[in-house]
Formats: sequence, C-alpha cells, structure tokens
Amino acid sequence: MIKWAGWIITLCGTGHTVGALTLEKAGRYAGTWFSGGLWSEDFADMSPAGSAYWLSLASFGIPLILVGLTVLWLDRRGITPPAFIGWTLGVWSVVDAVVLPFTPWPLFLVGCALLLIGIRRAHPAPKGRAATGVNSPQ
Repeated sequence: MIKWAGWIITLCGTGHTVGALTLEKAGRYAGTWFSGGLWSEDFADMSPAGSAYWLSLASFGIPLILVGLTVLWLDRRGITPPAFIGWTLGVWSVVDAVVLPFTPWPLFLVGCALLLIGIRRAHPAPKGRAATGVNSPQ
C-alpha cells in the first residue's frame, strides 16, 4: 500500500506540474520568468506570467513529487514513512476539495489513505499494559 501511495503522490505532483506547463500553457512564459520579468511582480495584481509561474514551477507540484519519491525510497529500504506525511497531505487534500472541488483531489485522498493504512499495517497498535509503557507487576 505504501508503494501505491508513493506512486499516486508522485503522479499527482508530476501531473500538476507538467499539466500546468503544457495543457495550461504556463511554459510559454518561461522567457519572462528567466529574464527577470517577475522581479517587480505585485502579488495583489499578478501578471499572466506571474500567475503561470505560481501555477507551475512555484506550485506545490515539484515538492509533491519529492514527497512521493521519498515515500517510495523509504519503502524500498524497508523504512516505514512517518504518519504525519499522510495526515498532513490528507488534510491539505480536504482543504483543496473545499476550495476547488473540481480538481483531482479524490485521487490524492486515495493516495493519502493508502499511505496511512500501509503505515498502520507496518506498525500495528500495541496491546496490553507493557505496550503502553506501564511496567507489569513482577
């Protein structure tokens, strides 16, 4: 499950970044980006080049790719990713669903759920007093 989650997270980040650069045509502003055209950009009144930059290269797409690849890297080495990754991305996905309901957030939420289920299965909940840190009477 963790492997599937890592691939879904990576796919979502890649899809967002590549989709923004190609389908949304953000890449056509690359000349402006790399020539200093955004240096005096006003966030309150963004230019098309500025908003295209924030939609593509400055979005969370590239860090999301890194998170997904890190989950895959950890899984390949038999290391269980920390649950906070799944919970944080899951909450972020729910916020995204409320703000922008017509995005692929359901796929991303499936990836987060798979990650959390995989983490839970890798480390089942402790049972008994000894597992809670309370020493049993001797």
